[in-house]
Amino acid sequence: MSNITLKRRSFLVGSGALAAGGLALGIPALMPSEAQAQDALGAGAEVNVWVVIKPDDTCVIRIARSEMGQGTRTGLAQLVVEELECDWRKVTTEMPTPGQSLARKRAWGEMSTGGSRGIRISNDYVRRGGAAARIMLLQAAAEQLQVPASELTTASGVITHAKSNRKLRYGQVAAAAAKLAPPNLAAITLKNPKDWQIAGKAMARIDTQEKLNGSLVYGADLRLDGMLCAAIKDCPVFGGKLVSFDENAVKNMRGVKKVVRVETGVISAVAVVADTWWRAKQALAALPIVWDEGANAKVSSSSIAAHLTEGLSANAPLGSLAGRVEGDALGAIAKSAKKVEATYFTPFVSHAAMEPMNATVKLTAGGEGAMKEKIMKAECWVPTQNGEASHAALAEASNLPLAQCEIYKMDLGGGFGRRGGNQDYIFQATEVAKHFVGTPIKLLWSREEDQAHDFYRPIAMAKMAAGLDEQGNLTGLHIRVSGQSINALLSPLNIKNGKDERQLQGLWKTLDGDAQFGYTVPHLLTEYVMRNTHIPVGPWRGVNTNQNAIFAECFIEEVARAAGKDSLEFRRALMKNHPKHLAVLNAAAEKAGWGKPLPAGRFRGISQFMGYASYSAAVAEISLSANNELKVHRIVSATDCGHAVNPDQIAAQIEGGIAYGLSALFFGEMTVENGRMKEQNFDTYRIMRLKEMPKVESVIVPTFDFWGGVGEPTICVAAPAVLNAILAATGKPVRSLPLKNQGFTFA
Repeated sequence: MSNITLKRRSFLVGSGALAAGGLALGIPALMPSEAQAQDALGAGAEVNVWVVIKPDDTCVIRIARSEMGQGTRTGLAQLVVEELECDWRKVTTEMPTPGQSLARKRAWGEMSTGGSRGIRISNDYVRRGGAAARIMLLQAAAEQLQVPASELTTASGVITHAKSNRKLRYGQVAAAAAKLAPPNLAAITLKNPKDWQIAGKAMARIDTQEKLNGSLVYGADLRLDGMLCAAIKDCPVFGGKLVSFDENAVKNMRGVKKVVRVETGVISAVAVVADTWWRAKQALAALPIVWDEGANAKVSSSSIAAHLTEGLSANAPLGSLAGRVEGDALGAIAKSAKKVEATYFTPFVSHAAMEPMNATVKLTAGGEGAMKEKIMKAECWVPTQNGEASHAALAEASNLPLAQCEIYKMDLGGGFGRRGGNQDYIFQATEVAKHFVGTPIKLLWSREEDQAHDFYRPIAMAKMAAGLDEQGNLTGLHIRVSGQSINALLSPLNIKNGKDERQLQGLWKTLDGDAQFGYTVPHLLTEYVMRNTHIPVGPWRGVNTNQNAIFAECFIEEVARAAGKDSLEFRRALMKNHPKHLAVLNAAAEKAGWGKPLPAGRFRGISQFMGYASYSAAVAEISLSANNELKVHRIVSATDCGHAVNPDQIAAQIEGGIAYGLSALFFGEMTVENGRMKEQNFDTYRIMRLKEMPKVESVIVPTFDFWGGVGEPTICVAAPAVLNAILAATGKPVRSLPLKNQGFTFA
């Protein structure tokens, strides 16, 4: 592949197919850059692609997934070490690069980190990597001790021959083990998770010390010799174009090197390059710019809302829209003794990561003769959720083969889906770097640019209808969602016959899917009407389960109250065919004391949903003052993710997810005015404060029979649990978000 330049989309499609085919865990010759990396490890021996062992017994575990605070680095290391049986106190980690992986036939497999897949997708092959390394170490020790390998045992990085009372450390046999042929991975029997000693335990995070002492370098912190900094501004209206700018107005400002026009696909921006980022930003603010804002400048939040509202009533043949048709929901509802209807709304929401988008790119020339100024190498240091997508983007932007490009993944100061498939900042940084060949260029977005040019959580509306018989039993349910499609922008090939089932995440039917609907209804009709806008949308932590859980769980609550039944009991009656949904619901209810008296002025709400192959439920406890001051006192959240690799990290992810979900519930809203986003910084886009955070109690319900995600599933149950508690307190449902627009203040 060294002489082929791949387009980003075709590379990603192809790489996904390769990942499905398994991994090459052999030990081919090291590339020159890898040999240098080996030297840097202190003469460590690569036993296989996942494990490098130094003479002092330090075990370096290679982690292909990105780290953005979710603990994937630690969790994956635990899985490898569990099978390797080295000393956890002597474990460190490193990240192989996409270039190294490609040169070794994608030895580390998929490098994408999103959809709560970091552990659940790669657990099997990283465990086999650890087990294979242990087998090779045992064989090397057996040869050195001249005993059968079957007589040897391992523990904490020490190999023991009990009969002769001889011991060898891993560091003593690693070099010899590295020369052995690897075992058949498929034939390896992995440990039963119920017998885990390292995995499954609450081990401390590997990266905590670096974060506490400030030594961890994020992309925004990066310093390279001779580096220049760039600040950028795109047209404030999506789809607009850069007409002109007056470089003369800023070229003599201190530190300014150049003003650059940046044209990358739909992006039409201008960047200022200076010796420091602050000087580049100041010059950019002073730069006279003329934009052609185009027809989208006429779009507003009200016109978008009208567009979505039309989708709720648009005529379409039954079954022609994405969704499910089971029985005759419309007929059953029409014949029911009681009919319940409601319409809900959720707005665009920003990712608001603490670290704005950034990438540092260095282009190096190295041709001969007349070609000496030809770019021959592209390097990029970037906080990315998808190293291979970044690699492909760099190759496409630099017009170089993948083999001449390299990505150095940095830890992320927040990802939440924004730094996955969307690689716009790499394209921008590369375009700027073309004007400074040989010099590293760090492009860093301002907070305002980050807010104004996000790929937002999609806006959505839902029209709900249900029927009840005389006994208060649910007879039929109709869900119609009208909203913007992520796939329409980012993955159009995943839209089949005009249908996008992704937007119905959490309302799906498939038992083996990531997000199965947790209720059995006699007659069910679920529909999705695509209503796209000029605003770009993309995955946002939890993606569509967030909106759909609000629609489904808040409406189920309204139906339960219309039936005159207890919220928990009404749900239980619909969940007899969904034991895992029911188990987490019961676990949350029991821990929260559902049905037991509350202090005066306190109210409870409950919800459950499924996402990312995990089951979640929550009970919220709130109080509401006479002047609508809302206080969320407590949230009990129950999760079944199958196997629990690190319970403390699961609890931390539950807590973080609830904070993220409640922040969106209280304040999250990006409004469109004159075609552009109105909220430009944290003064207008509020984030939940520490004093507003409730006590969170996590209940982990592992069933040890599947691998589910953790980072995203629990977000979606927080908001409906609080909304249902508000309904319990007031008797009035809240159907339009955020709560700040409904007259609430927050204690």
